[in-house]
Amino acid sequence: MAGGNHSQAAEEKAGNRSQSEAHNSGVSSERVSDCPEVDQPKSRLKPQRTYVGILAWKSASTAVNRRLKYISLAVLVVQNASLILSIRYVRTLPGDRFFTTSAVVMAEVLKVLTCLLIILLQKRFNVKETALFLVDSIVFQYKDTLKLAVPSLIYTLQNNLQYIAISNLPAATFQVTYQLKILTTALFSVMMLRKSLSRVQWVSLLLLFAGVAVVQVQQEGNKEASVTGSSNQNYMVGLVAVVISCLSSGFAGVYFEKILKGSSASVWVRNVQLGIFGTALGMLGLWWNDGAAIAQRGFLFGYTDMVWCVIFNQAFGGLLVAVVVKYADNILKGFATSFSIIVSTVMSIYLFGFHVDLLFTAGAGLVIGAVYMYSLPKAAGSGSSSLSSSSSSSASSALPGTDGGAEMEAFLPKAQGGIVSPPPAVHITA
Repeated sequence: MAGGNHSQAAEEKAGNRSQSEAHNSGVSSERVSDCPEVDQPKSRLKPQRTYVGILAWKSASTAVNRRLKYISLAVLVVQNASLILSIRYVRTLPGDRFFTTSAVVMAEVLKVLTCLLIILLQKRFNVKETALFLVDSIVFQYKDTLKLAVPSLIYTLQNNLQYIAISNLPAATFQVTYQLKILTTALFSVMMLRKSLSRVQWVSLLLLFAGVAVVQVQQEGNKEASVTGSSNQNYMVGLVAVVISCLSSGFAGVYFEKILKGSSASVWVRNVQLGIFGTALGMLGLWWNDGAAIAQRGFLFGYTDMVWCVIFNQAFGGLLVAVVVKYADNILKGFATSFSIIVSTVMSIYLFGFHVDLLFTAGAGLVIGAVYMYSLPKAAGSGSSSLSSSSSSSASSALPGTDGGAEMEAFLPKAQGGIVSPPPAVHITA
């Protein structure tokens, strides 16, 4: 009996202990369920960390974009100024002169080869896929390819005229006068594309024309000083060449936009198509103008290391600008063009003994101010398309009215392995 009572007491004790544990566990579970604050700090911490991460990423992205803008500015200034100065330098050196028609053809060939290499890189060095892609884009879509014959003819003519103009004009005078391409592009855009300009842009065009006119008056008065005693240089020939070059640049850019608006082809494919026509038309011009002399002396006659530098600059400079110009807005490109005029003028003083007087300074100042004014964004609600992206760089014939951030196709693959979708086609001229 005592053993039974002892056993019963033990069972009651064990039952009470189990009830107590159950009660404690129930309380603890209720406390946990009723008090979400226990888990709440963790749930709050994750969005806060995400938000802080986004802010840090945006800050780093802004810093990178700012750095890329400064790099873009430097590249645009160096390319704009160096090409003109180097052409002027090699064309005024004593000794045998190279054939400019052969230099234009060589630049086109190098440009085509570079674009083909970039397309091959996009196709991850798959030669078969690249060949099929090019055959489809160039041969099977022959109507699209033939559309580029006219602008290619104009660009080839323009490249040859630039050599003639720079050979007969001081580098600074050419750089200032060549900004007339902004005026011609704007006028052709208004006439052919029915685009409108803001009042500030119209005023800037008037200032641009006035500045160029002042420079020409100054150069007319100092013709002997600007073309220093060389019978091979003719100021009027250079002036006519640069004016025709500006007209052809403006018309070609607007015509190119008109016939290819809405096209999704890659900019590199477009340059291959243009390069094919450019090489063929360049060879025709070479045979017409210098055929007999080249047959006697050779295609590479007069080529020096400096001449090769000019050709590589002409071929690759525009492609390099194509990569960096997407990071430069219109104001930055206008500032780069203005600054390149200053660089060309200063370097011309040291390299060619160019004389700068008050009249030239006033004319160049008007042109620099006009270029900057033209690149300023329009006021909100103006309702008209901006043309400031056109002719903002002498190295690349950007189309008017295109978005600066989508002018060129980035040829580097995305993280997922894809390629950036192609923007509107833009031809790159030297």
